Amino acid sequence: MNGSDVVLATINARYHHASLGLRYLYANMGALRERTALCEYTLEWRAAEIAERILAHRPRIVGLGVYIWNVAESGELAALIKAVDPRCVVVMGGPEVGFEDDLPDAARHADYVVAGQGDFAFRDLCERLLAGEAPADRFVRATNPPLSQLALPYGDYDAEDIAHRMIYVEASRGCPFKCEFCLSALDRTAWHFDLDRVLAALDSLYRRGVRHFKFVDRTFNLKRRHVERILDFFLDLDDDSLFLHFELIPDRLPEAIKPHLRRFAPGTLQFEIGIQTFAPQVQAIIDRRQDEAATAANLEWLKAHTHAHVHADLIFGLPGEDLASFARGFDRLFALAPDEIQVGILKRLRGTPMTRRAREYDLRFNPAPPYNVLSTDRVDFATVQRVSRFARYFDMIANSGRFASTLALFGRGPLFDRFLALSDWLYDTVGRTHRIALPRLFELLDEGLVGRLGMDRDAVRRALAEDFARGGFKGAPPFLDAARASSESARAAGHGRRQARHVAARRAGATR
Repeated sequence: MNGSDVVLATINARYHHASLGLRYLYANMGALRERTALCEYTLEWRAAEIAERILAHRPRIVGLGVYIWNVAESGELAALIKAVDPRCVVVMGGPEVGFEDDLPDAARHADYVVAGQGDFAFRDLCERLLAGEAPADRFVRATNPPLSQLALPYGDYDAEDIAHRMIYVEASRGCPFKCEFCLSALDRTAWHFDLDRVLAALDSLYRRGVRHFKFVDRTFNLKRRHVERILDFFLDLDDDSLFLHFELIPDRLPEAIKPHLRRFAPGTLQFEIGIQTFAPQVQAIIDRRQDEAATAANLEWLKAHTHAHVHADLIFGLPGEDLASFARGFDRLFALAPDEIQVGILKRLRGTPMTRRAREYDLRFNPAPPYNVLSTDRVDFATVQRVSRFARYFDMIANSGRFASTLALFGRGPLFDRFLALSDWLYDTVGRTHRIALPRLFELLDEGLVGRLGMDRDAVRRALAEDFARGGFKGAPPFLDAARASSESARAAGHGRRQARHVAARRAGATR
């Protein structure tokens, strides 16, 4: 392996993720780019294996991207690198190490920490270090780079990335809103890239074979004209194999973009829409301004007039929210029929204004990643645990798309209390929320929906049989075979009755 003075590395949650931040750093290394290697790993790797791969480059500097999902692993990796080669300078950056007064334990293994958007700051630090100059302050505060001066990183997605990994892109950075639970609350504004540059980059990626584009903009629909041009770019490609993911502001859907949204083919658009809470008192506490009527109307319009897959988010554990108000918000969202409802548990993200609410609302957070809330003044630990299990089972059953007929048995009315009861029963029965084999899950739903929720057994089994057959699954539980046989017998009997009516009608007509 050829040596590299600088190694840029991170540990992704999964292989199909490709680090956009790492590629921005690499693209903007300037004269040091040829002396820099970009290396990505996943949580499945052991720290010693990663350290061995990195140190094989014989680097003088190692830059590590540190996030909520890899902070512990990054600390272990940095400690190993320093133990093997104490002369190697370890630099950490990323949202988990962005605040000097709130650094994680992992940061003690770093020689330097770069806070903020490090596109230029990391390169400048490397230049100084390689020139023999060691800055006295280990905490480097990066200023936001002018977007017009940034080299775009999309050429650094290689053929393997394009063939096997998610391709992340952005048309803007930042967010003008101040929701206190979110890191973007610190931005106070949004910055947009020159759209001609963005569209040229998208065109290049498309010509190289990219068909799945995931936009990481926090507020994609903030600037109407930009939205129209980006949507028109993809519409002009006239390619039904495209898959486009955007994050939308829930109460903003300008009339001008609606004709564009109508034109996309099924399976092309996916919208992530952060509702977070429908409770006005909670919105006021967390400084979230959201027009609830406009939000509901926009969700209804998207479902009625487009083929977009709508993924909506709610957060449990926000200050001022109790179980009853969260249940009302969930049921209101469920009635609007998004394709997925993702229930997340509030997390303490470093540097967010939410941290100053901890004492006022008795917010108690897990001291270990992912720093999820454990209790508040409105919900105790046991309730948070119940809703965490609810979220997992709802993903498994409702969001998976495997149980469409079964979920229809609930109707469009209030769902939360009934599904929470099912969730409690499932956990009491199996004692876990993961590693449930699919045939076993069908058996559990057969037992729980009938025994716990009192649904009609024949209706439940017909629905489960339809879902199993639609999914093309193998290894059906015995009760599904019986349900299918009963359904086929009923269809045959119905067919026989219809045939008899037709014969009788024909005979009656012949005697007139």
